[in-house]
Amino acid sequence: MRTYYTDEKNVQVIISLLKQNNIKRVVASPGSTNITFVASIQDDPFFEVYSSVDERSAAYMACGIAAETDEPVVLSCTGATASRNYFPGLTEAFYRKLPILSITSHQGASKIGHNIAQILDVSVMPKDTAKLVIDLPVIKDEDDLWDCEIKVNKAILELKRHGGGPVHINLTTKYSLNYNVKELPNYRKIDRVTSKDIFPDLPVGYVAIFISSHKKFSIDETLSIETFCEKNNAVVFCDHTSGYFGKYSINFSLEAIQGSGREDKPQLFPELLIQIGEITGDYYTLNIKSKNVWRVNEDGEIKDQYRKLTHVFEMPEKVFFDYYSKIGKKTESSYYEECLKLLKKTRELINELPFSNIWIASNLANKIPNNSVIHFAILNSLRSWNFFDLPNSVRSYSNVGGFGIDGCVSSLIGASLVNKSKLYFCITGDLAFFYDMNVLGNRHVGNNLRILVVNNGKGTEFRHNSNFATLAGLAETADNFIAAGYHFGNKSSLLLKNYSENLGFEYLTASNKEEFMNVYNRFVFADITSKSMLFEVFTNSEEESDALQMIRTIYQSKTAKMVKDVIGKNTINILKKKLGK
Repeated sequence: MRTYYTDEKNVQVIISLLKQNNIKRVVASPGSTNITFVASIQDDPFFEVYSSVDERSAAYMACGIAAETDEPVVLSCTGATASRNYFPGLTEAFYRKLPILSITSHQGASKIGHNIAQILDVSVMPKDTAKLVIDLPVIKDEDDLWDCEIKVNKAILELKRHGGGPVHINLTTKYSLNYNVKELPNYRKIDRVTSKDIFPDLPVGYVAIFISSHKKFSIDETLSIETFCEKNNAVVFCDHTSGYFGKYSINFSLEAIQGSGREDKPQLFPELLIQIGEITGDYYTLNIKSKNVWRVNEDGEIKDQYRKLTHVFEMPEKVFFDYYSKIGKKTESSYYEECLKLLKKTRELINELPFSNIWIASNLANKIPNNSVIHFAILNSLRSWNFFDLPNSVRSYSNVGGFGIDGCVSSLIGASLVNKSKLYFCITGDLAFFYDMNVLGNRHVGNNLRILVVNNGKGTEFRHNSNFATLAGLAETADNFIAAGYHFGNKSSLLLKNYSENLGFEYLTASNKEEFMNVYNRFVFADITSKSMLFEVFTNSEEESDALQMIRTIYQSKTAKMVKDVIGKNTINILKKKLGK
């Protein structure tokens, strides 16, 4: 009787990806914990399965097969001392760079250390027995499945990467007795492409490039991306950490944050999204729903933010864009123009915002002096300013690498020491500033700093309507510990004034829109003054939250206003009473 596939999904993922990568040779040793894997492949005509009672011999057999065929070979055994017998053969494979995938099945890491029979610590292997060691737990939900797909793809791709070598998988089993799965799901395969490989074809349709935090682009790199966009009707989505200022770039965060009312816009659903750069603080452009995602980076690593990754290009970005520019045909830049129209329309619909970091950004972003540099604290400050364009000559940064509250002001001051004839701006909230305020006393601080502190007396991030604390009904108590309110003088009007002035800064302040409009011109004065400046603006968390909500729901708010205009306020109040609202 033919045995079909196990219902254990982690085993299914391995088998599916082995088949998709044409890895068919397996040397199996007897045991109980590896039954679900071995039983699932033994009757599949795709696989060539060989039996070896001695695991040490099995590993060397795999070495011989791999050397003869120049193709990967799979080993399967149990996780007790049988797995230890693989070490001599895997050591041989490591130093000869033979692609051996050893899969040792076990009962789960939670059972280690409890005197349970046949349970060994399989978490650590000698360095020269495997290039990569991964653990595959039982799949219980979609997050587990995503994690498993990524790990198995990494393991298989590592077999041939940088010359090749052995890779190890610890495979957890629950000894399922169900072998009735007749057809394997088509689990996602990820390919790694180097400059020596055959490049895949670009999908037909909209092509978008999303640039996360990125080092400075050279002129040649910028021209390469521009040419790619011209030839392939592509657009470049950026934020204030992207560092890209070429043609076809567009700051798309404001459009990407919109919720309902945007589902009918195909511009938000490109056929392909090409991701370059590192970590981004622009969470909203990550909402772009692309059917395919390609990552281009010299590190060649699988980093799957969108959970749609299909290809990783391990090469310089210029090599990638130059290749597809050569084979592309020049087209009209319709996609870029369509995205611009969408964004323009959305910006025109923004109503008057409450006094907040977002309101400040809406009034100040385009007034930052040309050729200056601006640093943003993470989350609220970076997010607020990402909704609005800076002048093209302004370079901007944020500490999105470690993505912590600390270091924004110190990074600004470090940068300002490089060119003392250039203005360096910083936009930060109060908690991030006070965390890093001691650096203002550094004796190297010059007169080319402009620091804007938006002081709402707490971590206002944790008081937004969309934050987990608020959604959990904790808004009334959040200030005590979650949002860390009442520290640092509790919005004292004198603390930062005295501190900054005693350190030689010029101090500016505002507590409402009128005061802000009366003083902001001094802050963005284009010439370097005799003193650096600190501009403290006092806001409150309620208006900060309201401003973000308004930005997130521009089209919903517009629809609601139209309804009010049509049926009238009195009618709405009557309906609310009837509905008990």
